[in-house]
Amino acid sequence: MGRRTTRAAAGEVQQREPATHDVTWAGEARSAVGYATLLSTLLTLVDAAAGTLTYPRTALWLALGALLFAVLWPTRVTAVRGRLISRGLWRRREVHTDRLVSVRWSPGVSQRLILRDADGNRAEVDPRVLKANPALWHVLDTDTRTSVERGLLCCGETALRQLAARVDGETARNVFKVSGLQ
Repeated sequence: MGRRTTRAAAGEVQQREPATHDVTWAGEARSAVGYATLLSTLLTLVDAAAGTLTYPRTALWLALGALLFAVLWPTRVTAVRGRLISRGLWRRREVHTDRLVSVRWSPGVSQRLILRDADGNRAEVDPRVLKANPALWHVLDTDTRTSVERGLLCCGETALRQLAARVDGETARNVFKVSGLQ
């Protein structure tokens, strides 16, 4: 009985904690809508000015705008103690950050931090999101330390140190900029 009460109380505390969101997401989402609308509008206007606008061509320009919107739509990252949730346009990924077994950089030009937990869940996070949101980084950093203490994180401490250096550098630059020292 005592164990259940403790688990229930811990669950209630975790649910009451406020979620930390990506503060840049709304602006990026507005930009995606704006650029997609602008592209469709400009293509339609140019086609109309040339006198070649037809219904199929209008549908094509709208489809191109929708494709651009889908490509530009940002992933929304939310963190709560013990979890990181990444929501894209079509899918949602959740990883238990206090039970991480792997943290690594994705190969390729567009670097992403790939997080994998003990349950096999996987989420990708753009490091720029963590640099722009120190509160998100703090939640992730605290939870990854828990994973290390539990002995679960078998690979990824180097990637985390690299990311910590990036985030700390960006935070220091912002502090200097706000204080007028830079």
